[in-house]
Amino acid sequence: MPNQYTFAELPNLVGHEMGVSDWVEIDQHRVDLFAEATGDDQWIHTDVERATREIGGPIAHGYLTVSLIPWLARQAFQVSGVARVVNYGSNKVRFSNVVRVGKRVRLRQSMHSCEPRAGGLFIVWDATVEIEGERRPACVAETITLVYGEGARGT
Repeated sequence: MPNQYTFAELPNLVGHEMGVSDWVEIDQHRVDLFAEATGDDQWIHTDVERATREIGGPIAHGYLTVSLIPWLARQAFQVSGVARVVNYGSNKVRFSNVVRVGKRVRLRQSMHSCEPRAGGLFIVWDATVEIEGERRPACVAETITLVYGEGARGT
């Protein structure tokens, strides 16, 4: 069950862990779909036989890992009283470990900062994508969203 917060609480949650998602398996089908969507069909991701022979098995794209952060965050926590959330970008993204196909990952997310901006809240998140059974995470990122409460202009 995701942790529950309200829009009004968000400014008071700086420095707090917001939640941890469920584990999700990174299977070859997901990797292949990402390769097709992005055109990144490098053999280390999509050629199972060669990847197994040369590097011990296929690995997920780093940007696939990053792209899972918003979806995993919704599993980790939910905020009521929100009209919309806009992905604003990232300050930092580091890939500190490979995700081998068949491994499971999860997100651990904390709020780094929260400032009023553009009629909403400009929030910087510390996101860590962990790999089950591994000491080093797959990805450490500082992501940014604009969060608008219900009743904000244009909602």
